[in-house]
Amino acid sequence: MTENDKLFLERIGAYAEEVMADMDANPEKTRISVQLDKLRPIMEEIAKEQNVSVEDVFIRYMDLASHAGVKKQEDFKNDYLDFDDLKI
Repeated sequence: MTENDKLFLERIGAYAEEVMADMDANPEKTRISVQLDKLRPIMEEIAKEQNVSVEDVFIRYMDLASHAGVKKQEDFKNDYLDFDDLKI
């Protein structure tokens, strides 16, 4: 993931934390359509800045978020395996 990709994700993530703070603590309980409606303004802003469609921003976001999730899961698994090797 490039530095630009990281900044892109961080920007949307920071916005999401701000506008979704009032949502249920468990985002899995909030419909995807509601979450996307909340993110739409930042995605429209980015689309305008980069002269691309909102759909392109959404697709990039979903792709990068998916990769970041997989990486986070792999890191967690590796940390857990390292802990397992201690045989405490």
